[in-house]
Amino acid sequence: MAGMMGFAAPGGVAVGKLRGEWVCGGSRGNVGSISTVNARCQTAARPITGPISHRRASRGAGVVNMVTGVKRNANMGKLQAGYLFPEIAKRRNAFQAANPDAKIISLGIGDTTQPVPPHIAAGLKRGAEMLATDSGYSGYGPSEGVMPLREKIASKLYEGIVKPEEVYVSDGAKCDIARLQFMFGYDVTVAVQDPSYPVYVDTSVIQGQTGTYNGSNSQFDGIVYMQCLPENDFFPDLSKLQRTDVIFFCAPNNPTGAVATRSQLKELVDFALKNGSIIIYDAAYAPFVKNSDVPRSIFEIPGARECAIECNSFSKYAGFTGVRLGWTVVPGELKFADGTPVAKDYGRIMNTCFNGASNVVQEGGLACLDDEGLKEIDALIEYYMGNAALLRETFLDLGYKVYGGTDAPYVWVHFPGRDSWDVFNEIMEKTAVVTIPGAGFGPSGTEFLRLSAFAPRDACVEATERIRKALAK
Repeated sequence: MAGMMGFAAPGGVAVGKLRGEWVCGGSRGNVGSISTVNARCQTAARPITGPISHRRASRGAGVVNMVTGVKRNANMGKLQAGYLFPEIAKRRNAFQAANPDAKIISLGIGDTTQPVPPHIAAGLKRGAEMLATDSGYSGYGPSEGVMPLREKIASKLYEGIVKPEEVYVSDGAKCDIARLQFMFGYDVTVAVQDPSYPVYVDTSVIQGQTGTYNGSNSQFDGIVYMQCLPENDFFPDLSKLQRTDVIFFCAPNNPTGAVATRSQLKELVDFALKNGSIIIYDAAYAPFVKNSDVPRSIFEIPGARECAIECNSFSKYAGFTGVRLGWTVVPGELKFADGTPVAKDYGRIMNTCFNGASNVVQEGGLACLDDEGLKEIDALIEYYMGNAALLRETFLDLGYKVYGGTDAPYVWVHFPGRDSWDVFNEIMEKTAVVTIPGAGFGPSGTEFLRLSAFAPRDACVEATERIRKALAK
């Protein structure tokens, strides 16, 4: 690749020629002679400090690496290492490279493995085919989602305790959490379960809601960590918890697989109402709940409409991890301190930053909520929970304390006195089975491993056989 020659044009704008194109102030194009470039740069000059100091460059393989004058977002620099799941993938790939004949089985990232069921797939197909017809074609849709889907979510999944206009259809709960953080801004305080899904902490850091990382306790200053351990039934002691503006709470919980009972959720809602806080309730695993004492929605709890937002998704129980479809419920009664409805601001965020979920995918969502689609979802849940039962039984038989795996597709195994990254490496080296170290979910997960039930049955069976042999005491 050709290198770049350059100089400072009038006004201090960096100019150069790269691969036959003149570059002016970062813009490229075949703009003619250098005199023309000079004239344009003089007209639209944007001075930079130390005329061409930001063109500090290094050459390698014929490539010039340019450095701009734009400051990096300091909050990005606070983040620790890489996001958990890419780090797991990196270690897995390194193991595979060193052991090319190893047959790796993943019980790690919670990615579904079973095909989208026929009725639901037919809905996706119908959505695609409609686009090829004059009568069925559609372009941009409502950013909040098509009303038939919002109505069906409200009636079929919430049985009318939320209104269709309170349902905001999206491309998934993870993206909605980021949009909610964008709406809240930097000037809020945040509490998270410890351990918890990394997105809650990382988006708080990126948004500027935290201080720096404290290596002594593996926590970010400015975040309130709600310790959730077997000793407190994975539910925080709210009597000792300081007030925060926002409380992130996931149930059934990722990673622990723990659930919150009706009485526990009432305690959480009462706490939020007393303190004027907003709960962000992540209910992505709600359909896995079988225990009748465990609510599937926080809006089953009196008072929650005045203090809670709920995020949910079709990803895990309809096989939509790659299809991308979710929703967030923002009740009309929920208001900011100045009386502004939260839904007003969230609607503005959706309309500003999102063009709506794919019209094809929303047809698939409608099919999910048909009676036939709901039966297919129940069958998928039963399949994955069968895997969870196998994983629970394996580690219980080996003498470990095991949590989760009954109302959630995650199994949380305790390895007392051991670092979870060491256990992760040991199991991968001995069995070629990939798990997730609990430390990746927060300091309270240091002695635990998370195992995901989202695997093909035969792979799950083989993984348990390998683990039984390797960890037999």
